[in-house]
Amino acid sequence: MGKRVGMLDEVRGITYILMIIYHLYYDLAFVYALAMPDMVHVIFRIVQPLSNIFLFVAGASSVYSSNNFKRGTKYFFLAMLLTFVTAIAMPSEAIVFGVLHFLGIAAMIYGFIGKFTESIPSAVGVILFSLLFVMTYNLPRGYLGIEGIFSVPLPDQLYSHFWLFPLGFSTSGFVSSDYFPLLPYLFIFLAGASFGVYLKTGRAPKGLYKTHFSGLSFLGRHGLWIYLLHQPVMILILDVIFKLTGQRTLFL
Repeated sequence: MGKRVGMLDEVRGITYILMIIYHLYYDLAFVYALAMPDMVHVIFRIVQPLSNIFLFVAGASSVYSSNNFKRGTKYFFLAMLLTFVTAIAMPSEAIVFGVLHFLGIAAMIYGFIGKFTESIPSAVGVILFSLLFVMTYNLPRGYLGIEGIFSVPLPDQLYSHFWLFPLGFSTSGFVSSDYFPLLPYLFIFLAGASFGVYLKTGRAPKGLYKTHFSGLSFLGRHGLWIYLLHQPVMILILDVIFKLTGQRTLFL
C-alpha cells in the first residue's frame, strides 16, 4: 500500500482538534484560574483519556516509517527544547516528560523491536498490548490492575528515585504539566503498531485507505508543528484578551 493511510491522518487530525480544545480548557482553568462551572471540569476529565487514541494512531503510523530511530531522535530533541522553553517561560507549568518526549522514545524503541513485534499476528498483538496497557494503566498511581476490580500494590521504593519518572515511577515531588510515561503508554503505542501491520497488508476495508476529509487529513499530516505552536499562540491570544477585558469568570 501507499505511504499514507487516509484514516490515520484523519483520526490524527481529530485528536489534534481535541488536544487544542483540551489545552484551551487547561489554560483557562489552571493557568489563568478562570472560574468555570463544575460540569465543565467533569466533561474534560471524561475527554482527557481520548489522548490514548492519538497514541494508538501514532503506533500504527510508525509501521510506515522508513527510519523510526531517526524520527524518534528528532521528536526527542524538540521535546527537550520544549522542556527548556517551558521551564524558563512558565516554571510552574514546565513540561518535563510530555507526549512529545514519549513519542520520541517510543519511536526509538520501536526502531529496535519493530521487527519482533511485527512478527506477532496483528490481532494477537492488538489484544495482548491492549491488555498490558489496561493492566499497567494505574502504575503511575502505585499499583497494577483495574481500579474497583483488583489491584496489586507496587513497592514504594520504586517511587523514591527521581530518575525513574520516564518509566512511570515518579516521586511525590515530581511535576510535569504534561506527563506521558513509557508505562503504561508504550503498550497502547505497540497495540497501534500491531494494527498498523494489519493495515499495511492492504486487507483492511478499502475505505480506510482513502482520504474523506481533506481538512482533517491536512491537520493530521502537520501535527508536529500544531503541537509545538498551538500553546504559545493560545497563551498570547488569552493574554491580550484578559489584559483588554480584565475578565476572570466564565459565564455559561
